[in-house]
Amino acid sequence: MALACLCAAPVYADIAVVVNNANPAPLSQDEVSKVFLGKDKSLTPVLAEGAPADEFVEKVLARSPSQYKAYWAKLAFTGGGRPPKTDDAASVLSEVASNPKAIGVVDAAAVNADVKVLFTL
Repeated sequence: MALACLCAAPVYADIAVVVNNANPAPLSQDEVSKVFLGKDKSLTPVLAEGAPADEFVEKVLARSPSQYKAYWAKLAFTGGGRPPKTDDAASVLSEVASNPKAIGVVDAAAVNADVKVLFTL
């Protein structure tokens, strides 16, 4: 029975927060959090769909995925901004590689030399 419970637990892979190779500034998790919460508009956030986004939201933003969606729904309704774009990992990496002002979250296994890793979780 205990083994069945362990098998049902979600298993997350490492995720990476990435920026354009031209981005010189290292960012702390707190600074990255502000970008993905719309409090810092200096970078354009992009999330990979699924588990990487959910794990990032839980670990870095200290919210559940549903709380994060509700947060952005409220901001959008009041005209306070739009949520980060979500896309597949390849599109996130492509956007970050082509935009010096982009920051993305992807599965660490998908990272390539076209982007710079700020940190992994």
